[in-house]
Amino acid sequence: MENNILLESGTNELEVLEFMVGAQSFGINIAKVNEIMNYQPMIPVPDSPPEFEGVFTPRDKVISVIDLHKVLAKESADPSHDLLIICNFNQMDVGFHVSSVKGIQRISWEDIEKPPKISGDGANNIATGIAKLSDRIILVLDFEKIVSDINRSAVIDPTGATQADASKTSKHIVIAEDSPFLNTLIQSTLGEAGYANIVSFDNGKDAWDYISGHKHLSGDILDHVSCLISDIEMPQMDGHHLTKLIKDDDTLHRIPVYLFSSLINDQMRVKGESVGADAQFSKPQIGALINYINEHI
Repeated sequence: MENNILLESGTNELEVLEFMVGAQSFGINIAKVNEIMNYQPMIPVPDSPPEFEGVFTPRDKVISVIDLHKVLAKESADPSHDLLIICNFNQMDVGFHVSSVKGIQRISWEDIEKPPKISGDGANNIATGIAKLSDRIILVLDFEKIVSDINRSAVIDPTGATQADASKTSKHIVIAEDSPFLNTLIQSTLGEAGYANIVSFDNGKDAWDYISGHKHLSGDILDHVSCLISDIEMPQMDGHHLTKLIKDDDTLHRIPVYLFSSLINDQMRVKGESVGADAQFSKPQIGALINYINEHI
């Protein structure tokens, strides 16, 4: 599936595949989507959660399938016409069982708002954004959390992470990650590695406002912000646009920016390099990210 927007850098826009589960519209970043297929029966896996339908093997590739009707407590109006959205992220192939697909919407991240929190810390929410169109809204789902509820190691894998040197544990690390689940998980994993001076934001704009607020402070900018760990998909401002703003600034450009995203592949890596990212890491390998930080900040 070819998407010109994947080749553009720092536009702060994304293309969302709009789909229906029951009578409600939802969305997924088209960069995660490989293809759309007609629904077909699955091979069930014993002792799996009810949301996990099973596996099937198109073209000799084993794909796990999650039924979004069960995840979202919706019913399909016509199950005989249901579809599968086949995705690749977090270095895995996964299919999502949906009712129908409406099309692709190109939206600015500025037009995507955080959903209201329905729990104390938002950790149980599975929507990361609300995209407003002229006649409707689209809920952008937190697919990493949906997958993690079935298999946590598929989202964050700290294997191989080493403890930070005592001289570096006070370094000031900024996180920009819109998923409450992943934001908390990244903070706790960094904490376990010894880092204590961490500030996090759930969108790129707030992270930019915070980082740019240090421009006119005296001393070395790296004493104020040692590095930024940023997701790519975020409301208000995405990680590529955030990176470009930092790297285009005469003072802030020295701050290392590490992109940590489920979207990292060869094409997206080129895009990250074009906006100046210092390094890029694909979820779930946070161990490699932490070891890199230990060596470079």
